[in-house]
Amino acid sequence: MYNSRSIAKLVLAMSVFAAVLTAIPASAQDAPAITAFDEAFAKVSDYTVNLREFETKKESPAQNRTYEYWFKRPELVKTLIVSGPGSGSGGVWNGGGQISGHQGGVLSFVHMKVAVNDPRATTLRGYTIPQGLIQNQVDRFRTISGTLTQHPGPVLDGTPTDELDLDIKDPASNGNATRAIMYLSARTHFPVRQIQYEGSKIVYYEWFTDLKTNVGLRESDFPF
Repeated sequence: MYNSRSIAKLVLAMSVFAAVLTAIPASAQDAPAITAFDEAFAKVSDYTVNLREFETKKESPAQNRTYEYWFKRPELVKTLIVSGPGSGSGGVWNGGGQISGHQGGVLSFVHMKVAVNDPRATTLRGYTIPQGLIQNQVDRFRTISGTLTQHPGPVLDGTPTDELDLDIKDPASNGNATRAIMYLSARTHFPVRQIQYEGSKIVYYEWFTDLKTNVGLRESDFPF
């Protein structure tokens, strides 16, 4: 599994690559990579993706999880924890204030409805199911107050990237994160990695994998 040391090595390699490049100052409204993502996402009616996440939080053990996500416009979401703590647990969100979900294991047949921000339906750092959607994660770089710059990013898994680097103005309102980085594919314009820091410490590292768009999901795929 992943740990802070192995992730730090990955980040160091990426940082060395980016450090020799000139930053392109960009406001949250006009970052070219965000505009390119918006244009690409406008052509998507649904998608499936795997999110591999490393998270840590003060006074809590670090956590590794992999989620499967399904999304259909306008606001249908289904997710399942496929590895890590809570494996087998899942939930469906249909745009309201509740999640229809189930725990993993022998009680997986028992479904219940909880608030969207109920701890049983959020990640270690408190992210909700709708916040995990790709478009909402990109949107955070547009809406969170701070200084945003864009760089040419490193090649990740054979994919050239654009890097968004956000120096967060108010960490207390953003889970104490002081800096966030997102790498978006220069080919598809969808994100491939994301990192968050508290000072110099990595507290969140995410891989976006196995993205498939316009797969033909139906409303019946999202039982609420």
